[in-house]
Amino acid sequence: MKKKKYDKKISRKPIKKGKNVKRETFPKQDNLVRLNKYLANAGVCSRREADKLIESGVVQINGKIVTELGTKVGPDDKVQYGGQTLRREKNRYFLLNKPKGYITTSDDPHDRKTVMMLMQNACNERIYPVGRLDRNTLGLLLFTNDGELAKKLTHPKYGVKKIYHVFLDRTLKKEDLKRIAGGVELEDGLIKPDKISYATTEHDKKQVGIELHSGKNRIVRRIFEHLGYKVVKLDRVFFAGLTKKDLPRGKWRELTKEEVNILKRMA
Repeated sequence: MKKKKYDKKISRKPIKKGKNVKRETFPKQDNLVRLNKYLANAGVCSRREADKLIESGVVQINGKIVTELGTKVGPDDKVQYGGQTLRREKNRYFLLNKPKGYITTSDDPHDRKTVMMLMQNACNERIYPVGRLDRNTLGLLLFTNDGELAKKLTHPKYGVKKIYHVFLDRTLKKEDLKRIAGGVELEDGLIKPDKISYATTEHDKKQVGIELHSGKNRIVRRIFEHLGYKVVKLDRVFFAGLTKKDLPRGKWRELTKEEVNILKRMA
């Protein structure tokens, strides 16, 4: 059987049905990033909000309006929004020792206190919290505008280590401590901490240290509530290699280059 000959001029790429839409093309460059990520890194808005801006036709690349989602730009491209040329923000990393009574969100419709109020003078870049802490949970909370790192630090597959100091309303029985260590079946699945032990060597068995990597909502409180205990105070004392050393409650500090490198190697 003779092999079929194809006309080299004919494209083998599939043709999309629908309206003929003229796509803007840009020179191929190294270090390309998606346009929505570029807008987010420039501090304009979140990636999701950036998609809406792109579709509405208010973003330009090299003087041309771009409406196609997924468009990528390189370091030599000129991106404009609202008549201004954007520049990618410098990545920033901060650690907060969160006090009680603050919501882990950028904005609250009920005008409650948010962690962003504590970070408002940290930098000019648009930073946001990595993960969440309950309103009444204390301790370490990381802030950054590095979306890739934030995503990895909150993804279960990377197993980021977190340690909590738990204060209970009554003594934790030894059999219950062993039961938690072996795994507790909650409504959303089995939760088994990496480690758990009494936090003090004295007779006070109301304080417990628990290490786990799960990021499920209210997971520590739910573990103890499942066995009939009430958590009266919860403090995250360790997160991804970072501790509260020399960081007073309600204060923040910028991470060192060494600490940032450790986080990036971890994720």
